[in-house]
Amino acid sequence: MIAITPAPAGPCVGIGWRQPHYETLLAERPALGFIEVHSENFFADGGITLAVLEAGREAYELSLHGVGLALGSAAGLDEAHLERLARLAARMQPRWVSDHACFARVGSGLHAADLLPIPFNDESLALMVAHVQQVQERLGRPMLVENISAYVGWAGDTLAEPEFFNELTRRSGCGLLLDVNNLFVNARNDGHVAEAAAAQAMRWVDALRPGSVGEIHLAGHCEREDGLVIDDHGSRVRDEVWRVYAHAQQRLGPLPTLIEWDTAVPELGVLLAEAGRARALQP
Repeated sequence: MIAITPAPAGPCVGIGWRQPHYETLLAERPALGFIEVHSENFFADGGITLAVLEAGREAYELSLHGVGLALGSAAGLDEAHLERLARLAARMQPRWVSDHACFARVGSGLHAADLLPIPFNDESLALMVAHVQQVQERLGRPMLVENISAYVGWAGDTLAEPEFFNELTRRSGCGLLLDVNNLFVNARNDGHVAEAAAAQAMRWVDALRPGSVGEIHLAGHCEREDGLVIDDHGSRVRDEVWRVYAHAQQRLGPLPTLIEWDTAVPELGVLLAEAGRARALQP
């Protein structure tokens, strides 16, 4: 295995850079620690989108956050996808490269186009470790792996989710991209009211191995009429999630933090206000 040196952490805050804000961000250059984009949107070898990303990279530190590697898929990784990611990372030299602890690929190349939950057991862990190491070897750098919001689970899980990530980061050398909104959403969908869900999310954080987290994600969520809570990235961060975040920063931090907003994207100033609130809570 190649020697991999993690990118430094630190108390900075960024925002997800989405198409409605491409022009405004480059024109106004607000004070931000970094910007994050979805890797797959920039897999083309040229064109205007890649030129925009290069301009953003000149102005800010960059994080490439993927949604398509499907690291937990028993069918294996898509070599063509990994190659495109590697070319993009080599060109942009981002501070972080990340994706999700999920599966999506089955059979001969069929992709679910979703982040589907993996079982938390030894077999799944070994598969994830192998795939993460494969990605890191190709990129020549460590990656971050995000915990997801999951609306179904697997019978017969043998590892608690934090224990799974502790072992994944220890064995593979990757870092955890800790999404605290996902922790809260999952706790709510487990039947906990808001305060109890926040407490459960904090216990999840407390169970993590020190030094294993490389970045934190914050986002909004919605609650349907039937009570299901959805991680839709379409609103401000909820107060209970802010409390979990403050706890995580005190327990694990200071850690880089990203504000995600992907649906009903508001004016840039709203994201900057959320980033300012996150910055104020960093130790």
